[in-house]
Amino acid sequence: MHILLYGTVLSFLLTFYACQPSNTTALQVKEGEIGGVVTGPKGPEAGVWVIAETTDLPTKYAKIVVTDDNGRYLIPELPSASYSVWVRGYGLVDSPKKTAKPGKELNLEAVVAPTPQAAAEYYPAGYWFSLLNVPDKNNFAAEGAEGNGFSPMLGTQAKFLSNIKSGTCLACHQLGSQGTRKLSESLGTFKSPVEAWERRLQSGQAGAIMTSAIHQVGRDGTLKMFADWTERIKAGELPPAPPRPQGIERNVVITQWDWADPKAYLHDVVSTDRRNPTVNANGPVYGALEVSADYIPVLDPKTHTTSRIPLTVRDTSTPSSSGVVMQPSPYWGTEAIWNSKTNVHNPMLDEKGRLWITATVRPADNPDCCKTGSDLPSAKLFPVNRAGRHLGFYDPATKKYTHISTCFSTHHLMFAEDQNNTLWTSGGGEVIGWLNTKQYLETGDEEKSQGWTALILDANGNGKRDEYVEPKDSIDPKKDKRIAKGLYSVAPAPDGSVWGSTLGYPGGIIRLNPGANPPETALVEYYELPLDAKGAPIEGFSPRGMDIDRNGIAWVALASGHMASFDRKKCGTLNGPNATGQHCAEGWTFYTEPLPQLKGVNYKGSAESSYYTWVDQFNTFGLGENTPINTGNESEGLLALKDGKWVVLRVPYPMGFYTKWMDGRIDDPKAGWKGKGLWATISTRAPFHMEGGKGNTSKVFKFQLRPDPLAR
Repeated sequence: MHILLYGTVLSFLLTFYACQPSNTTALQVKEGEIGGVVTGPKGPEAGVWVIAETTDLPTKYAKIVVTDDNGRYLIPELPSASYSVWVRGYGLVDSPKKTAKPGKELNLEAVVAPTPQAAAEYYPAGYWFSLLNVPDKNNFAAEGAEGNGFSPMLGTQAKFLSNIKSGTCLACHQLGSQGTRKLSESLGTFKSPVEAWERRLQSGQAGAIMTSAIHQVGRDGTLKMFADWTERIKAGELPPAPPRPQGIERNVVITQWDWADPKAYLHDVVSTDRRNPTVNANGPVYGALEVSADYIPVLDPKTHTTSRIPLTVRDTSTPSSSGVVMQPSPYWGTEAIWNSKTNVHNPMLDEKGRLWITATVRPADNPDCCKTGSDLPSAKLFPVNRAGRHLGFYDPATKKYTHISTCFSTHHLMFAEDQNNTLWTSGGGEVIGWLNTKQYLETGDEEKSQGWTALILDANGNGKRDEYVEPKDSIDPKKDKRIAKGLYSVAPAPDGSVWGSTLGYPGGIIRLNPGANPPETALVEYYELPLDAKGAPIEGFSPRGMDIDRNGIAWVALASGHMASFDRKKCGTLNGPNATGQHCAEGWTFYTEPLPQLKGVNYKGSAESSYYTWVDQFNTFGLGENTPINTGNESEGLLALKDGKWVVLRVPYPMGFYTKWMDGRIDDPKAGWKGKGLWATISTRAPFHMEGGKGNTSKVFKFQLRPDPLAR
């Protein structure tokens, strides 16, 4: 098998080299640049990455570009420093690192991979993950699932994949990365690979969560599936080779900085006000450390310096959200590396560059103002007894951090385009909550400035909110109906509506119309991913994060390996007794993400499992307004959908790029491509799974799009 594979790879490489253009015109390298030509045994190397990295600046810094059709490269706008420069690409192994300073021409020699195994080490995690052999659909039917080692509650193979790709494993880290496709010898000696996998899942502070998740879907069957995967990889099975960057993918420039620390992990990053991406131009970039530590990491990209904003809780009895070590970790042993009480999740900047975050400020039991008997309008209509995460506010001008206790739980947050600068939140479970930030900043009254509403369908179709029946009750033609779906993501639209995804299988999206007095007037519409008569997905299933474009089209990442769009204008029915979820299949369009499909899965989709879809509403990157971009968590890059085709923005170094959000900022609208860019961060819970292993910190990435691969 290996001889045949190697012959195929060698044949491909010889054909690839033979097709290379012969134009290797020398570059005129200017101050602040490094450029030259990359050549291999047969001539110029097109579509490979050139990486320049330095530790001479206050924090580690690197810049990455792609070679053009003639193997030429140009790394622009480099700070003065000494750089290690090398070539990385599909079909290659890393070239020897050369030392260079900006202002000099530097030609580089690519090194062809000596074996297919060596070449495959540079493939994105998703290619390795695609080797996972998912058990046949019959294994998940209720009558046979338990005997096959799976939970009889699953019912379908798609629901099992929903749990693996969206609800448990891939929601926290990659599968297929260097740290997951192999088992660490430090775990010990075991009777079987299944036993080794069970011990692996018990490691570290996430051990209890991972063990619980495996039992929910079926311990025996799931462990056997993962053990088979890693054993086949150990025996030499290889994934298909990915294509090298093509077309405009070769115009991408990626800049990266280290921040945070090796024991912490991030969830999100923010650089500007989503509604006006020129806010905070050239200013600091802020991160959010989920579970792991109580500070906000800050990067100043002008000076290449990092700093921290300490975070506190209002009530010192607030428990830690970080968990205990179940079994020693191969990386950290019995050390509890996470210790957060604030459990920050998502940051946003307002119109003045002030920072708002979802953060825990007190224990979960709510004060009396949230409960039955309160005078707050929202509490009178729908009292709430507990809230696990709340809000925080940081003003860079005063350097003051303020706790904001909310009656509703928070997860993600985003500003509406209204006169109150309403901050809408997800994560409230049975309610959707918001903060009138204009009122709060004027009065400091956190109680009167907040509100929330239950999720009420206009089930009788009369266009107004009426008395309603509860989720488990049958439709009453004279009443509306409450649903208990909850929002995972949140996205206020230009028309004043508020959208969000709801997790699970098949999952769906929700549109909320606040009305004149949201606690009393808000109504929601609910649209599920369409199923056939047997409950199987028609195409895509299980949303994670979603966003809305300027035209009111919703875009959402699906666990099935799709990006989906939903156009409400295509629906024949919006409200009424039949609008209970499965009533607008015609509104959905699916785009399969660019990875191979998993083994054993015979329907559309791929091994990809993007965490979030973000829409570039204002063309902050360069592909045009309203460009939807997925986080590409298995592709190790960002996946932009342009005119129905994918543009893959791969991060080749360090391997293991995994982000949960991005943000686009325009620093100078007159500077062309140099004045704009996308910002993202490493968001895996296991940065030690990345290339380099233990000691890695999270990194900030800036993606820019040149008009051509040599533009300066």
